Order: sequence, then structure tokens, then C-alpha cells
Amino acid sequence: MTRDTNRNVGRRSVLKAASALGAFLGLGGVASATPGREPGPKKDEIIVGVSERAASTEATVESKIPANADIVHTNETLGYVAVKFPSNAAEQARENFKRNVLEEDDIEYAEDNATYETLEVPNDPMYGQQYAPQQVNCEGAWAETYGDGDVTISVIDQGIQYDHENLAENMDGSVSNYGYDFVDNDGDPYPVSAGENHGTHVGGIAAGGTNNGTGHAGISNCSMLSARALGDGGGGSLSDIADAIQWSADQDADIINMSLGGGGYSQTLDNACQYAEDQGTLLIAAAGNDYGGSVSYPAAYDSVMAVSSLDEGETLSSFSNVGPEIELAAPGGNVLSTVNWDDYDALSGTSMASPVAAGVAGLALSAHPGLSNDELRSHLQNTAVDIGLSSEEQGYGRVDAEQAVTTDPDDDDDDDDDDDPGDGECGDETNTASADGYLSGGWGGNPSDTYSYELSTDNPCHATVTLDGPSSGATFDLFLTLDGRTPTTSDYDRRSYNWGADEEIQVDLDGNEELGILVDRYDGSGSYTLTIEELGS
Repeated sequence: MTRDTNRNVGRRSVLKAASALGAFLGLGGVASATPGREPGPKKDEIIVGVSERAASTEATVESKIPANADIVHTNETLGYVAVKFPSNAAEQARENFKRNVLEEDDIEYAEDNATYETLEVPNDPMYGQQYAPQQVNCEGAWAETYGDGDVTISVIDQGIQYDHENLAENMDGSVSNYGYDFVDNDGDPYPVSAGENHGTHVGGIAAGGTNNGTGHAGISNCSMLSARALGDGGGGSLSDIADAIQWSADQDADIINMSLGGGGYSQTLDNACQYAEDQGTLLIAAAGNDYGGSVSYPAAYDSVMAVSSLDEGETLSSFSNVGPEIELAAPGGNVLSTVNWDDYDALSGTSMASPVAAGVAGLALSAHPGLSNDELRSHLQNTAVDIGLSSEEQGYGRVDAEQAVTTDPDDDDDDDDDDDPGDGECGDETNTASADGYLSGGWGGNPSDTYSYELSTDNPCHATVTLDGPSSGATFDLFLTLDGRTPTTSDYDRRSYNWGADEEIQVDLDGNEELGILVDRYDGSGSYTLTIEELGS
């Protein structure tokens, strides 16, 4: 892509079904690899697919490879060969080969021999009965971290059965009895009856033991404090809740979860939340269960992240409150977790959605320990996934653990467009470019396009890359690199991969000279428009 013109810089075809077909067809037709070919990832190899018309897959490609490359693997059944370049070969040489070989007869596609990695599936026996960790992509996050015990989540609720078989290992041992009881004003925040399940359930969602061979899987293995501020009947006084917030902040809790609400605006509670925010704590709260009513307090305070509830199909839960204060959505319908005594049950409510978001926040802070509470809040917003609901229903989108863990937070403390990396204000200069394309399916289809964009401003500060795809029947994904290298679905700096074909990536820039862009078809086909808005100072 170049400014003021539309140009497809690097189009390539990809046969995504090849690896899946190989799993079912077995090894028939697979020739032995060149002796000495290393097992595992093959980052220096290009896969070239050959038409079924060709008499010989290997012979069709052999005459078209450069002198410094070799065919190291052939699969006649699937009709492809692997071409290996020297490890010191220039990246552009590989890109030129992929582009040029497509001009030859009987060549269907050329793609990198990409690396696929296992997703981390925990060994908890009840994990197969859950959907919440899967919906927020915990497996991709758990491949990097299950959560750091140095990250603490304080649960202000009815009290946690802190010796539960699946909670004890994650309770914060730095505090006597793992918390404080503000209802009875003593140092033992333990539930007083079997029916006082709410706090134990909420705590098990945020930080129940994961990959420990016991019970269910919590979102994180972060440490947990129990601040008992609600009594056996589920209610609690304003003063007890305010005191619990202040105490949690004074214990250096990184995150406070409040699955509670009601009572309207309170200056006391507002002050308590602001105190905790000023102490460096991130506050997360349930939006409320009034079937579309306005967001309840404390979630509605500016210092608190309000979380709405989703059902298993990523639709808004019928009971969830909505409004402009919503920042994130998370699974809250029929969420399986711990209950008293050493038992498990599925409960529903925004009370369940809030600790999912709190657990994801704990994973993100475990992966990026230098983040302040404001930066962590922005990071959760920036990595949330648009699931097609209105902003008053989903806020920035459904919280996403994998993106929150694997996406590097922006270096700049201020993610707004008024950043000032140069002599002026960000946005003093604006450049826009666009390109139109078409992605199709089938054996000889074109499921991916790549583009490069050279930044044009003297002091680039921000860019928004937008993909407008077919209105229905297709799912397109968008991948971005910040150094100009050609992105792949396994090598990228930013990505947007929501359901549907409309995607957007926003990035802050500081001296980057070129962006690399990949438009990838997950399923379906159709025309699309790619737009870049670049801001400079």
C-alpha cells in the first residue's frame, strides 16, 4: 500500500486446510525428508503447493527454486513441497520467491512453514464442564503464565472458605487468616454457614487453583485475600464495604473485586474507591442484575471498571445491567466454581463476570509486572475483543486473557491521540491511505493479502488500521507488524481476530518507519477495504 494510491504489495495464497487434512490422511504419499532436517519449527522453509494437474509435485517446483535453496520435504498426496533457504538468507529473498513462484503454471500457493504451538490445557478434572476460561481464551494466556503469586486480588464479599481444597494454595499467606472480617470485626473472614457461598464462588473464579489436578480451573493462580464485608444474608453496610476497600488497598492489593452493588451513589464509597485507586489498586465491580437497568454502584464510579455479563454463546445475559459506564464484558451465566464446603456449583450473575475480569487482570499483571493500575486498566481495554454488542452492553469488548498476556502494552503511558512524541500535538498532521481487495476460498483461492505502509509524517505518533469486510458470511482477521516485516498468523505485533469481517487495530508510534499488514480470511469470502489513518505531530 502506498499513500494516495491503491497497490497490493505482497499477495499470496494460503491453503489453510493442509495441516488438518494431513492429520486425517496419515503419512501416505509423504516422502522422506532430506537427511539432517531438524525436527520442530522450520522458520527458514517455504511451503509450495502444486496443482493436481501436475505429473510430479517435486519436479514441478524443482526447476523454479533459487540456487541457494533446496527441496527438503515432499508430500505427493497433498501436493506440496518444503523449500529450505539458508538461515542467513535475506527475508526479502524469501518474499521474492513466494511472489515469483506464483507466476508459474501449476503452482497454486506459497506460504511460510509456520510454527504452531500447543495451547495450555490444565489438568483440573472439572475443566471440561467449564466454558468461562475458554471463552476468554485463558489457554493461550496459560501457555505464558498461570499467574504470579506476587500479584494479589482482594475479594470483598461474604468471606471465602480459605481452606477449600481448591482455594487454599492460592490464599495470600502474608496476612493472618488470609484477610479480615469487617462484619464481625475480627481477623477470621471465614463463611459462617453453608449458604454463605457467594464469596467462595467469586474467589474460585478469580483465583481458584488451576492445573493442580483438583476440581475446576480458576482464571488465575494469583494470590487472594478475603475481605468479608457482606453477611450471611448477602447484605453489608456501607461502612463495612468502605473499610474493606481501604484495608485492601493498605495491604497493597493489586486488584480489588467487588461483586456487590446497590444503595445508589455514596460519597463515602466514592471516596473509598478513589483512595484505593490513588494507592495504585485496580478496582473491578459487577454491573448489577436488574435486567437492563442502569449500572449500579460501586461499578458506576469513575475509579472502578464496570463489568457486564455474557452467556456461553457470547450474548448479553438477560439479567445484566447496561450503560455508558460498562468497560468490559465477561462470562457470567452458569459459571462453575467453588462453594462451601469443598464443593462446586454453577451460579449466574454479573457477580460471576466481575471476577473473570479480575482474574484476567491478574494474568496480565503477572505477564507485565511494571504496569501501573491506570496502565493495566487501559491494557485490558485495548486488548478486549469486540463481540458485536453495543458499547453500553460490552464497553470496550469481551475481556481476553490471551491478548492481555501476549500483547505488549504500549510504551507510552498515555494511549490517547494527543500524545506528543515530537514538537507538536499528535494529530497536527493526518495522512490516510486505503486499498481494496478480495479474499476467496477453495483449493486455488486467495485467503490472504499482505501490504506494507511507509510512514509519511516527520513525527509519527499514532495509526489506526481498519478492515471493512463483507457484511455477512465471512470472518476476516487483521495482523500488524510495526517494523515493516511481512506479518503471518504466527508472527505479528498486533492482531484483531473478532467474529465477522470488520477489524481495527490502533497503535502508538515512535519513530517506526513502516507497517506490515496481513488481511487473512478465517472463513467465507468477499471484498474488503483496508484503511490506514496515520497521525503525526
